[in-house]
Parts: sequence; C-alpha cells; structure tokens
Amino acid sequence: MNIVITVLIPFIGTVLGAACVYLLKDNLNNKLEKFLLGFASGVMLAASIWSLLIPAMDMVEESGGIVWLPASVGFVLGVLFLLLLDYIIPHLHKDSVHQEGPKSKISKLTKLTLAVTLHNIPEGMAVGVVLAGVMMGDATITFMGALALSIGIALQNFPEGAVISMPLKVAGKSKNKAFLAGALSGIVEPIGAVITIFFASFVTPILPYLLSFAAGSMIYVVVEELIPDSHTGDHSNLSVIGVTLGFVLMMILDITLG
Repeated sequence: MNIVITVLIPFIGTVLGAACVYLLKDNLNNKLEKFLLGFASGVMLAASIWSLLIPAMDMVEESGGIVWLPASVGFVLGVLFLLLLDYIIPHLHKDSVHQEGPKSKISKLTKLTLAVTLHNIPEGMAVGVVLAGVMMGDATITFMGALALSIGIALQNFPEGAVISMPLKVAGKSKNKAFLAGALSGIVEPIGAVITIFFASFVTPILPYLLSFAAGSMIYVVVEELIPDSHTGDHSNLSVIGVTLGFVLMMILDITLG
C-alpha cells in the first residue's frame, strides 16, 4: 500500500494544481507563476542529485565498479531520450508561438498539454526506478528517500496542472473539462512509474544506469523548459528565489527522510 501511495503522490500534485480552475477567475498571477516555475526547477535539480545521481554512484562504489561511468552514461542517455521525444511528438511550450516536433494540425491547447505530458514522463520514471531499488532491497536507497522524491515532484507538479487547466478555462472550456485535461496531463507519471518498476526488477545490474537516466531526463526538462519559461518577461528575480527555496527544500526532504 505504501508503494501505491508513493506512486500516486506526484499525480495528486498535478490534480491539485488543475483544481485551480475552481478557485481562480483567471490565469495564475505572473509573479506567482515565475516563482512556481523557479521552485519546480529547484526541486528537480536537487532531486536529480540527491535522489538519483548520488544513490547511483553509491551503488557502483559498493560493487567495486567505476563510480562515474554508469552515472555519466545514464545521464547522457536520459537527455538524448527527451531530445528524441521532443523531436517526434508535436508540442508547444507556454508563451511560445513556434511548435516543436513534426508539423501537426492539432489545436494549440492540445500542443500545450502534450508539452506538459511529455515532460512528466521522466518524473514518473524517477519515482519508479527509486521504488524499484527499494523493492529490491538495495541498501543505498530507502523507502523514505523514495517518498521524499515523490513529495518533491508533487510540489513541482502543482503549477504544471494549473498551467494546463487555467488557459482552457479562459479559452471557454467548462471548469470540469479544464480540470480533467489538467489532471490527466499527469496520468503518465503513475503509469511510467509502474512500467519502470516492472522492468527495473528484471535488470538489477543496470539500476545505477536507470537512476542516472532519470536524472538526465529531469535535468533536460529543467534546462529546456522550466528555467527558460521562468525568465521570459519581467520578474525573473522571483524565479531565482523559487529555485533557491525549491532546491533547499528538496535537499532537506531527501537528507532528512532518506
């Protein structure tokens, strides 16, 4: 039951963010959005280091391997994986007029939803691979560490749910439809986590590579989307504050609970 709850926590964060359609009349305040984007970046940066890369290197060190090799290879492959998805899936980032991926006639809002959904994939993988390590009894990974990662991702998922649902409401969709679209953008996370847990249980020797792969994928999202979005227009200083607080909070969560 604890495993199931941990898998669902990030999705719950997205659902709560999507629920903003019932509480707010318009889009998120620009200053608040900048702060939340920065906060999400800080959380993901810290999670990639403390929850994924460091445990991966600790596992290799205990087995007597080359400590930096799996972390480096997995990290690069994670970045390349997200680059590939960005290339083959049509999507549109917030405040951008240029579509990425192959040409498509789907609506702008659908492309925005695909962008968020696409970048939720590595977060689900990250939770899944850490939980796989817990289930396999690896001494370098604890359930509380997995829980800290899950909570951290849920915190940064909150603004993502709102970013999808609020524009849909403003565009004329009903509150219920806007909420459903925002909530469902995060459904790939528990699905990705379950799939990763299933496959990781058969490939114990490459678990350090999978941890680092998830880290690379998450850092890609931070560098390619979250930080650029948080620095467009005014109030970019708020995103810096958000990064700082998000990084420190996630670091404290992981060290304290892990």
